Amino acid sequence: MKAQQWSCVLGLLCMPAEVILNPWTGVCGRGLASVHSSSPKVCIVGGGPAGFYTAQHLIKTRQDVEVDIYERLPVPFGLVRFGVAPDHPEVKNVINTFTQTAQHARCGFYGNVNVGKDVSVEELQKAYHAVVLSYGAEGNRTMGVPGEDLHGVYSAKDFVGWYNGFPLNRELSPDLSCETAVILGQGNVALDVARLLLSPIDILKKTDITQPALEALAESRVRRVLIVGRRGPMQIACTIKEVREMVNLPDTAPDMVAAEFEGVAEALKELPRPRKRLTDLILKTALQIPGEKQSKASRSWGFRFFRSPIEVLAAPDLARVAGIRLAVNRLEGSGEGARAVPTGEVEDVACDLVISSIGYRSLPIDPRVPFDSRKAIVPNTMGRVQQAAGLYCSGWLKTGPVGVIATTMNNSFDTARTLLEDISAGTLNVSAAKPGSQEICPLLEKRGVKPVTFSDWEKIDHEEIRRGETKAKPREKLLDVEEMLQVTRT
Repeated sequence: MKAQQWSCVLGLLCMPAEVILNPWTGVCGRGLASVHSSSPKVCIVGGGPAGFYTAQHLIKTRQDVEVDIYERLPVPFGLVRFGVAPDHPEVKNVINTFTQTAQHARCGFYGNVNVGKDVSVEELQKAYHAVVLSYGAEGNRTMGVPGEDLHGVYSAKDFVGWYNGFPLNRELSPDLSCETAVILGQGNVALDVARLLLSPIDILKKTDITQPALEALAESRVRRVLIVGRRGPMQIACTIKEVREMVNLPDTAPDMVAAEFEGVAEALKELPRPRKRLTDLILKTALQIPGEKQSKASRSWGFRFFRSPIEVLAAPDLARVAGIRLAVNRLEGSGEGARAVPTGEVEDVACDLVISSIGYRSLPIDPRVPFDSRKAIVPNTMGRVQQAAGLYCSGWLKTGPVGVIATTMNNSFDTARTLLEDISAGTLNVSAAKPGSQEICPLLEKRGVKPVTFSDWEKIDHEEIRRGETKAKPREKLLDVEEMLQVTRT
């Protein structure tokens, strides 16, 4: 369905602008902003932090650029919604900035569009002057050891997605009927999982954790969590904030092995300040004499260093996990560059729950897009996809899964700067007009795809907040894509 609008610029020039009206979402396109047919049009694939930060910088820096964000799910914000721990609401405040970007006159949001399936990258390149791939890292790095497919072994990515309401993980239903859980990896995600497993329910029920996860954790019998890393205390990957939260967790006591800290006190003075503070906290926690509260604690947690998984051990039924076999390592070298080398010694740890937190992996989205399967990134130079003019990348797809949200912000700003430099230098040709979403939306309509606009997302947002109010929670997330879409149609 088409309607013709007239836009008067400075009261002198009147020109028609074609606006494509969409019967299920209202305006598909940008209405009056799209009258500037010669404006540079940029498409961003992925509505997470990388996508929004890239869009934000483009819109703020250049006053004529128009940006459209395409997201596979009906809901925006990616790992801010599905990755940040429920008890870290302050980290999610960045959503306010993303919302301002999405509501900007020169920004469009199209959720429920699966790029690579509903529309190809090649089709997007024909409709836009530039395409930025910012869809993150949806895959898991596997341990590559026997037994990792046993019942009771989960990836941290899926476990986090389960308690945070990621639709693909809503059926996970992890078995928490055991006493000991082993988490492989010592990054912030590993500590988030450990903290959630041991947190008092009274804390969690005030967060936006999903109701099924809250109910499962209320019935959990997990009382001991070991967080295993292949290197030593001076190479641990988490930040001091997460360790401090573990130390201060109510009704828990630390459970460390003093021998793993030999020589650490002497080496502290040589460490950079952030690393020194982190290592000092872990050292003091490991060697402290338990106080009265800790002596009475019903739950425990601890780091185990110099250990790598070599096999997940099966129970007698050969179906579920009963333990994990670890190689005992020594370090070659020192500092951040130290390598873990097996000593030949092994150690078995009895447990019924294993959560692998050894990293995320990006996945290829379209066979025409270059992809380095070993590094699991799109090969690029400063965000320019190699051997693909007009194609860019930002976020974890550009660098691999590293850093925190601020790291992704800087990474994405850099890609936006690269793109704008290419426009200024003329290496990215924006002289010919491109139709942008006005070409893509009819294409999606023909294919039976119904995009979700940002105003549609706000309906979902309001419904989640309404449901949360009935349970004294900030929100109760919708877990099913079809239910999300139904809400948008009301």
